[in-house]
Parts: sequence; structure tokens; C-alpha cells
Amino acid sequence: MTALAPSLLAAGFYLSGILYQMHCLGKRLAVSASLLRAIGLVALLAHAVSLYIQLTTPQGFALGLFNIGSLISWLVVAVTLISSFRAPVTSLLLGLYPMALITGLLAGFFPEQGTTLPTDQDGLLVHILLSVLAYGIFTIAAFQATLLAVQDYQLKHKHPTRFIRTFPPLQTMEQLLFQFLLCGEILLTLALVSGFVFLENMFAQHLAHKTLLSCLAWVVFGILLWGRHFRGWRGSNAIRWTLAGFLLLMLAYFGSKLVRELLLAA
Repeated sequence: MTALAPSLLAAGFYLSGILYQMHCLGKRLAVSASLLRAIGLVALLAHAVSLYIQLTTPQGFALGLFNIGSLISWLVVAVTLISSFRAPVTSLLLGLYPMALITGLLAGFFPEQGTTLPTDQDGLLVHILLSVLAYGIFTIAAFQATLLAVQDYQLKHKHPTRFIRTFPPLQTMEQLLFQFLLCGEILLTLALVSGFVFLENMFAQHLAHKTLLSCLAWVVFGILLWGRHFRGWRGSNAIRWTLAGFLLLMLAYFGSKLVRELLLAA
């Protein structure tokens, strides 16, 4: 069974969600969170089917660049939709749906035989899943920080756009940001610990830069959470530290895979 058909179906529903939000913004209508969740749920189900086909192979789990990108996007949208039942985070979906659409199509149109993990390496699989979970949560935090920066800038300059007016208050946005950051830091801690436990050498030549950048990101997020608790950091401080830590994580994972699987393989 090919993964392209469910990938296209998922892309169609993600696109529907994007167009619906843009229509509501253009007409100054309130976005129906229930409808947006329903669209997202169908998209996630189709996306999950395509991921299952792409990830599971006779040789093991195919963990190439596009597959992992698609998996992270699926996770990010799923966590955001679940969070939307108790927190006003549906505005994030205007940026997350396009990301899921693009990564899903890339994985569907370009099936890859990159990194393959044998099914009998349970410890390593736990490490990878924890890493993906941590990266997914920090991706949401990065989107939240970006929206917070736009909201803060426009409110300070007293010309909030129609889109910004749909956001929750700044204080609520900041609280949500630090909730995501704390969850992501816990998952990243578990991912690093599991890596040192299940991998023979986390500082081997092909892993050294990834380990170092991930540890630096862990330190950056740890300092930010410390500053929030003891110094009351907020606003621009929180935004800068969040984006800096996310950039380190992005370089740690996607930077190394991009070099190994696309540039060096060319």
C-alpha cells in the first residue's frame, strides 16, 4: 500500500483548515474551535496512516529526514489540538497546519531509505521517541514565542491587526509558553539520559555535534526556566531564550540529518 494517497488526503484537510481560518480572519468572523478540531482530527488520522506505511519497513523503522519531519509535525498538531480543549491555542494552528501539510507531502512524494532502526533495539527506540516528543513540544513553544513577539510588538505600537486581536491576553500567552517549555525540558532531560544509557558512546564522531548542541539547548531552556522562577523573566527575554534554544535543537537534529542524508549522499 502506498503512503501517497493518505498523505494527499491529510494535506487536503490541512489545507481546508488553513483556508477556513483565513476566511474567518478576512470576514472578521469568530473561528469555530470545534470545526477546526474536527478538520484537524481527520487530517491527523490520514496523516497517521501515511506515517505508519512510511515508517515501518521489512528492515526496521525508516527514520529518514522527511519521515521524522512528518512525524514531528503530526505530533505537534496532535498536542496542540488536545491542548486546545483547556487552553486558547487554536491560533497556533494557522502556522502548524501549513508545516504539517508540507512535511507530510515531502514524506509522501519522496519515500526514503535513510536511517533505518532494527525493530529489536527497544532502548534506542525509546531514546528516539523521547527526542521526537521533546522536539515537538519545543516546536510548539517556538511558535508560541513567535506569536507572542508579534503580539507584543503590535500592542506596544498600538496597531494590532485583525489576526492579533484573536489572541488571548499577553499574560495567558506567556503562561502557556512556559508550560510548554517545562514539559519540553522534562522530555529533553529524559531523552538525553536515555541516550547515555542505551547508546554506547553519545560523543562518537557521528553523534558528538548532535549531543553537544542538544546539551547546550537543555542548558539554555534550563536557564530560562530558572530565570522565570527566580527572576520573573518574561516578554522579550523569554522570547529570545526560547528561540535560541529551539535553533540549537533544530541544528542538532535536522542540521546533522540534512548534511548526512542529502548533501553527503548527493
